[in-house]
Amino acid sequence: MHYTGQIYRPPMESETPLLQITSGCSHNRCAFCTMYEGTPFTVSRMEDIEADLEELRRTYGGGVRRLFLLNGDSFALPTKKLLKIAEMIHARFSHIETISCYASIRNIGQKSDEDLKELRAAGYNDLYIGIESGWAPALAQMRKGFTREEADVQLDRLKNAGIRYGALLMFGLGGKGNGERSARETANMLKRNMPFVISAVPTAIAEGSELERMRESGEYTPPTERELLEEELLLLQLLEPEQGCYFFGRHPYNTVPVAGYLSEKGRMIQRLSRALSDLPEEFLESTRQRGHL
Repeated sequence: MHYTGQIYRPPMESETPLLQITSGCSHNRCAFCTMYEGTPFTVSRMEDIEADLEELRRTYGGGVRRLFLLNGDSFALPTKKLLKIAEMIHARFSHIETISCYASIRNIGQKSDEDLKELRAAGYNDLYIGIESGWAPALAQMRKGFTREEADVQLDRLKNAGIRYGALLMFGLGGKGNGERSARETANMLKRNMPFVISAVPTAIAEGSELERMRESGEYTPPTERELLEEELLLLQLLEPEQGCYFFGRHPYNTVPVAGYLSEKGRMIQRLSRALSDLPEEFLESTRQRGHL
């Protein structure tokens, strides 16, 4: 397999075969992120993709129903190229149902409504999008490259095209004292266009990141452990118990791991509430170092 650079995939795709079609991230400017540091955004050669598909077919057989496309921002490719890759996939896996990948609000906006419908018909679905927060000031400070209004518009367009998305969130992105605002705005965004999965982690300050510089200069003050748990708790309380949406808060950075469908959110709310009551005050008022996202 022609895997190059850093390899990341969502936890929910842990059993899914991986096909690399790009390296790096087309944006690569988020203040908190060092995931693709030193790796320029490049597109895989079609002959490498074809060879990898043949290797995947030999490894998994022809019954594969789902593929995840690497790497950080594969949906940035032009629609014509994405459709060609889908054609190559279907030629080798006749049972394929879902072609999943990371995407961004920016590259969704670069595709027409007709593009999105064609991509959905070709199998593209379950796009994982780093929304991080619905609170506009946090998006701007973290240099996400899109506004809250733009996110609403592009998620509306995905819904109209029949494409599901997974929301990747970061608690504490707004900094100390802003958890409630972020939770409320994020809940409003998600309720407008409910994802099939919500994957949420506390904000990490990676060494060498722009966010580290912002912390040292006082532009960003990290929230306490109490604030992070309270933000997560409030978000769960505000979200509707949609049967089809799964909440995943079991990353190693989550102080209190919780996971389950929103239809059973009461169990997760109870666990977070208990932690806020039972954890030592000294810990709750501290700021835990989380080094790398």
